[in-house]
Amino acid sequence: MAYDYDLFVIGAGSGGVRAARRAAEAGARVAIAESDRVGGTCVIRGCIPKKLLVYASHFHEEFEDSAAYGWTIGPAAFDWPTLIANKDKEIARLEGLYRANLEKAGVELLETRASLEGPHRVKLDGPRRTVTAERILVATGGRPNPHRALRGHEHCITSNEAFHLPSLPKRVLIEGGGYIAIEFAGIFHGLGVETTIVYRGREVLSRFDMDLRRLLHAEATNKGIRILCQQIITQVEKRPDGGLSAQLSGGGVEEADQILLAVGRQPNVEGLGLETVGIELTKTHAIPVDEYSQTSVDHIWAIGDVTDRIQLTPVAIHEAMCFVDTVFHGRPTKPDYGSVATAVFSQPEIGTVGLTEDAARSRHANLDIYKTAFRPLKGTLTGRSDRMLMKLVVDADSDCVLGAHVLGPGAGEMAQLLAIPIKMHATKADFDATMAVHPTASEELVTFSAPTERIRGGETVAA
Repeated sequence: MAYDYDLFVIGAGSGGVRAARRAAEAGARVAIAESDRVGGTCVIRGCIPKKLLVYASHFHEEFEDSAAYGWTIGPAAFDWPTLIANKDKEIARLEGLYRANLEKAGVELLETRASLEGPHRVKLDGPRRTVTAERILVATGGRPNPHRALRGHEHCITSNEAFHLPSLPKRVLIEGGGYIAIEFAGIFHGLGVETTIVYRGREVLSRFDMDLRRLLHAEATNKGIRILCQQIITQVEKRPDGGLSAQLSGGGVEEADQILLAVGRQPNVEGLGLETVGIELTKTHAIPVDEYSQTSVDHIWAIGDVTDRIQLTPVAIHEAMCFVDTVFHGRPTKPDYGSVATAVFSQPEIGTVGLTEDAARSRHANLDIYKTAFRPLKGTLTGRSDRMLMKLVVDADSDCVLGAHVLGPGAGEMAQLLAIPIKMHATKADFDATMAVHPTASEELVTFSAPTERIRGGETVAA
């Protein structure tokens, strides 16, 4: 059978675009369909605009700290519309690059909604027609959970709307304790907004190392962010003055100008026509795939957040590369999810790679824990009480470094570099043999002299 395309990609986010480009560069006839803007969550309403807002929120502390270093700065004023306009300009520029790269690779961009109509058949909504493809890749990503079970959810916003608020609220209430909640809390607080987090768990940032979680909570609270754990919002009402009232499970009421719901994300699978080819979803409504990102249908693959594996942009890109290697280069390649580094652009920032202490305890009987918390050098003149945390989790039997966890300025950059030795199964002796760079915070990672905690047979013994 002659197909219109060798590969049809549904969704032009980071994963879909990378797969389309690389497949086209390998000689395939490729089309990609996108009903929204090109670039997906990361570029349009996620990682990139988020970090631009994080940068903006840092300046108030920088202005304060400059006085201790001899600077005299006049009254500072912040203008939200200017920030949003400049952010939008940069996002438009990046979207243009994504489009240009697709065109350069020879990929046909179809700006319309696409869905599966049957085996090898893709229906396009505008103009309405059907095309055929030998292979189909679903890369539609995810979206914020609107929390429709919450009474009054329609009065709230998600991260999507937070990037386009017409004005900066005076008070914001954020429900959630993950990346998005923590990062937006830092953004809003840094821009002068009275900020409160409500989280159902015992501590924010579940699945991260507990020492990181506890210190982040303490430091955020020290900066002025209120964090209310083991509570949820049970109802939201809009007041006559336009403000919002949130009833909490603990019995309290919180008043806010905006309520941001950051209670998870869900895969974009609605209207894809998966049922027409017999693909059944998982319990989390994601598309199930095998180790090579192939679905239960032999000519359909899926990558990225729509598969609900690890929801990170670099992971989706990695899955795209593995897909192209497997299908178009004849090199079967499984995505490697071991020791995936990640950063939380909280305030203070987190960078982490490898096993947490709790995860390591569940897998290894004997561990050595190296940990230190200290005030960064910059704070010695300013009097700011912010603390940094450096932590290594080491298998005491093999001396292999299982995990590295950093909280403080530059933690994300450190995590990327730490991922290399940990991926290579470096030992604590390898870290010790590495000459320190002085004066830096990261030198602490190669100058630990002795464990702060020893775990033997699963039990803590004297350090």
